[in-house]
Amino acid sequence: MEKTNEKKDFLQKTWVVCALALVCTFLWGSASPCIKLGYALFKIPSSETWTQVLFAGTRFVFAGVLTILIGSILNRKMLLPTKSSVPSIVKLAMFQTILQYIFFYIGLAHNSGVKASIINGSNTFFVILVSTIIFRQEKLNLKKIIGCVIGFAGVIVVSMNGQKIDMNLSIMGDGSLFLCALSYAFSSCLMKNYSKKDNPVMLSGYQFIFGGIVMIILGLVMGGRITHVSVSAILMLFYLACISAVAYSIWGILLKHNPVSKVAIFGFTNPVFGVLLSAWWLGEGSRELGINALIALVLVCIGICIVNVKGKKAE
Repeated sequence: MEKTNEKKDFLQKTWVVCALALVCTFLWGSASPCIKLGYALFKIPSSETWTQVLFAGTRFVFAGVLTILIGSILNRKMLLPTKSSVPSIVKLAMFQTILQYIFFYIGLAHNSGVKASIINGSNTFFVILVSTIIFRQEKLNLKKIIGCVIGFAGVIVVSMNGQKIDMNLSIMGDGSLFLCALSYAFSSCLMKNYSKKDNPVMLSGYQFIFGGIVMIILGLVMGGRITHVSVSAILMLFYLACISAVAYSIWGILLKHNPVSKVAIFGFTNPVFGVLLSAWWLGEGSRELGINALIALVLVCIGICIVNVKGKKAE
């Protein structure tokens, strides 16, 4: 019992939350350019949405298997779902994997990359709003609102990067991306609730497997096909699976032991890492990227500090 309390206290330390959350968002940020590289290696055109869904489903099944294997080794026993945890796994899979990613791919197919990045960056807002208003997991205060606004300003700065944003709204494009952000918010809050009685690594692993299988079936039924396979393509798929396995497992553990807002606010660094790594690995940067990325990083850091730094009274 004492060991459990020591582990909980350690995982609640602000510097630990910061370090582990940034590992997650760095990995998720690296997923953006790696997915594009994966499409190129598997020769999947950007217009083939359902082939992309099939690709994502395959990635998540691999991620789920890896998560269960790693979790089982660390726990020195096979992680198996109980009868009572099955409904939790299905609900998590619906929001965290199936709905979130299907809405994301549909929205991306009907929108510009800049607009998609900005709308997708709003998911931290949704997480905090859903956790406070719907799930009542914590209280919404002015500090959290200000932190989110400043952090989101950083997302806008790094996403636009000197480009113009299309202000026309579309149900398929903008609507799907907002539903994607909302799905992510619900999955975070559900993980917080379900991890009180079940291992968050076990929940992540089996929801990936279930959600991935559903996406594979849906992709195939809708006409998605992967016709080109190579060793380099398989290795990229394996890396993408590792990203999901490691990042979601750590994120789930952090949500289990901390307030949702304390963890979720780090989500604003995700698009910053994504843009920086895309510029580095894909050569998508421009001359304006350097100063834009610096401003964005400063704004995001300020937002994170406002939400996480406690006053003297709280300490």
